[in-house]
Amino acid sequence: MADSLQFELVSPERLLASVAATAVRIPGAEGDLTAMPLHAPTITTLRPGILSVDSAEGTEEFVVTGGFAEITAETCSVLAESAVKRADATAEFLEGALEQARAAQDGAEGAAADVANKLVADLEAINATA
Repeated sequence: MADSLQFELVSPERLLASVAATAVRIPGAEGDLTAMPLHAPTITTLRPGILSVDSAEGTEEFVVTGGFAEITAETCSVLAESAVKRADATAEFLEGALEQARAAQDGAEGAAADVANKLVADLEAINATA
C-alpha cells in the first residue's frame, strides 16, 4: 500500500511546493477535503482558505485565494490563482485579495452576488486568523 502521494502547489508566479505528502487538506469550493494516498480521482475548485500539507518534513500551510486541485491515487496537483506560505501571508497580500473581492462584490446581482459575498467572507476569515 502506498504511504505517500506526490504533491505539487503551483501559482502563476512559481512552484511553491513539491513533496511526497501523507495528507493534503484542501479548501474546496464545495467543502473541505483531505487527499491521501490511493484517493479516488477527483477534480475540485478551491475557495480562499488554508491548504495544509503533511509530509516527512512536518506540516506546511499555504494561503490560497482560489484555483483548482486534481487528485489521483498517486498525485495531488493544486493550481492556485495566488498562493503564499502562511508565514509569508503579509497584510498587504491579504488586503489586496480582499480589495479585489470587494470590487467584484460591488454591483453583483443574483447568483453572482452570492458568490461574491462568499468570497469576501472567506477572505475575511483568513484575515482574522492570519
